[in-house]
Amino acid sequence: MANDSKTWRCGKYELSFDRPRIMGVLNVTPDSFSDGGEHFDPDAAIEYGLAMLDAGADIIDVGGESTRPGFTPVNPDEEARRVLPVVRALAKEGAIVSIDTRHVAVAKAAVRCGASIVNDVTGFTDPKMVEFVKTSTCGVIVMHAGEVAAPARTHATVQLDTSAAAFVAEKAREAAAEAAREAEKPARRRRGKLLGEPKPEAKLPGGVVQPSLPFGEPEPATEPASEQETPAAEQAAAAETVAPAPEATEAASEPNDHLAAMMRRSARREEAYVPTSQLRRFTLPDSAPIMRRVMGFLSDQARALIHAGVSRDRICIDPGPGFGKTANEDIVIQRETAKMASLGYPLMCAVSRKRFVGAVSGVTEAAERDAATFGVCLGAIQAGANIVRVHDAAGFAQFLNGYWAVAKPQPRRAFVAVGSNLGHRCDNIRAARDMIAEIPLTCVSNSSKIYESEPAYETRQDAFANAVIEIKTELAPLVLLDELMKIEAELGRDRSKKAKANGPRTIDLDLLWMDGETHGGKKLRLPHPLIGERDFVLVPLEDLMHDPARFFRYNGVEVKEPEDRVGHIVGELGRM
Repeated sequence: MANDSKTWRCGKYELSFDRPRIMGVLNVTPDSFSDGGEHFDPDAAIEYGLAMLDAGADIIDVGGESTRPGFTPVNPDEEARRVLPVVRALAKEGAIVSIDTRHVAVAKAAVRCGASIVNDVTGFTDPKMVEFVKTSTCGVIVMHAGEVAAPARTHATVQLDTSAAAFVAEKAREAAAEAAREAEKPARRRRGKLLGEPKPEAKLPGGVVQPSLPFGEPEPATEPASEQETPAAEQAAAAETVAPAPEATEAASEPNDHLAAMMRRSARREEAYVPTSQLRRFTLPDSAPIMRRVMGFLSDQARALIHAGVSRDRICIDPGPGFGKTANEDIVIQRETAKMASLGYPLMCAVSRKRFVGAVSGVTEAAERDAATFGVCLGAIQAGANIVRVHDAAGFAQFLNGYWAVAKPQPRRAFVAVGSNLGHRCDNIRAARDMIAEIPLTCVSNSSKIYESEPAYETRQDAFANAVIEIKTELAPLVLLDELMKIEAELGRDRSKKAKANGPRTIDLDLLWMDGETHGGKKLRLPHPLIGERDFVLVPLEDLMHDPARFFRYNGVEVKEPEDRVGHIVGELGRM
């Protein structure tokens, strides 16, 4: 019930979660960890984004900067050059587009080009990013990227007693504590030698002290992904007290680029990993401290956005798998999905091809981890995740449709427009209605009368017979559309390239609207973008609902006045 009640407002779109939503990953980069360079050309990226929409993706997440360990920072101008043509083209086709960026300039430009969501890998810790999203209507994704993203919190020192005696007493206590620590050191060293304990810190080339991870014990990383981070406080301390390693010099050229510096250190840790973890009594670390950090950060940032003026129903949260976390910690976090879902925000599961997925499945190559990714996503969905971010959108859509049909009975209302102007028009419409009733997991619940209308768009042809059929279905929109196309083909509809567009046809079936569904792409647009100008659709709909013009305007469709429409109704031909 909690999942059903959540909605996510993203600009002009409103996503419901009566079923999980699929976010397809579109990296317009030369160096992403599993698909770098495949879609670096803008035309190739646009084509692939449209293909993901036509295969079942609900959202396309466009990114122009890789955040894998050791990545090279991309300046905002270059990032914008990569992503803006792609964002503009996909938005033009009705897609819900998310811009994956940490740069406010890129986010602003992408939203102007049609992006509806800002996905900030640093969790909106940049005040400029917060200032921008509070003045827009876009959806926002708050991601936990380890402590590197969190602003340093300073606390004022409070002196309760300023007397000289109190000062002397305090110094004496500090001296005694220091003496006790010094006395303990020889014993601790002897115990370390006996037990074989590793040194708490390891030196990297150049004298840099290897910092500990923000969670638990470090583990070896086996592939370059967006993984492992170090606390911002440790970065600052290292920058002030030790000379930078040669590799860190480049990072210094990017002002305040904590993320790049952290991921560069993460890459070095992968190259020269020395195990430092202690033996444990349990297979996984204690979840409480891990979840306090992750959920605390997500809650704090979400509240900060709300206080800044971002409405709660625009906020989605993402625990950030692989960012500043070991494989064990990622598993702990995934097992606590229900707790994160209980915060009440739409919850993202973005585990696609990540290192910990490879660890639990035994698959080394990142691009080969899709099947294991689907398994982890299914566990998250069952625990309350609302959105899954995947590279293989087509494969996951098939996987989800199969699971959902069996596990989640969920009939939804939809409207199908039916038209014919060849042969026995009314008989063709009735035959289509009977065949629609035979589609699996689908029934016909109501039908309008059959009307005669003027031809629209291509006027040099015979008048049409038109009707609208109301159905209930448990199929996904694209699966239902395929079934409708099969009926058209069986009744003799010619959809080949030689057929005249909007010309004569034995039958025409258009999926107009489906409860809770918004979709873009070349294959299917929901709601149908031409509903509002078609008199031969709006008049039959009046037999099935009260005031269809008002209904579709509420759903974001522009509805024209009767005199400005096409395909005007000229008479009735009988009942269905």
